Amino acid sequence: MRHYEVTFIVDPVLSGDEVKATAEHIQKDLKSMGATIVAMDDPAIRQLAYPINKRSTGVYHCIEFSTEAADWLAKFELNLKRNERLLRFLTVKLDKYGVKYNDDKRNGRIGSRKKKESTQETSTVAETAPVKEAPKAQAPAPPKEEVPEEKTVSAPEVIDLDN
Repeated sequence: MRHYEVTFIVDPVLSGDEVKATAEHIQKDLKSMGATIVAMDDPAIRQLAYPINKRSTGVYHCIEFSTEAADWLAKFELNLKRNERLLRFLTVKLDKYGVKYNDDKRNGRIGSRKKKESTQETSTVAETAPVKEAPKAQAPAPPKEEVPEEKTVSAPEVIDLDN
């Protein structure tokens, strides 16, 4: 089974209902072509890195799906290109590491374990370590300000050739 992820940016000028309808239409296209939808991220309005069609923001959608045969994928992407409501789209084939990462991210296994371990370690270190008073340090001398020397460059002499 092949796993894919399609991310698309919907025009932010559209109403909320039109944005939902666009996402649902793309979902129906995927299902009608034989794909099973694994996960769908919530839509989010984000700032674009560069303007697209004079828009600086867009509504991002991400759908992860799997399929047995991907011979219909070119037709699906052609439908996305023809959709005027979409600013951009990207379809990516996921390898086994991408599938595992997305699964862990959805289930909250990424990042949460390290936070719990680090807070437990700091609490045990704080309980067992004796508190030592730090010796008073002398105030450091103020840094010397270095003033760079200004170099002047003379402009070349202008010669008038008309006279």
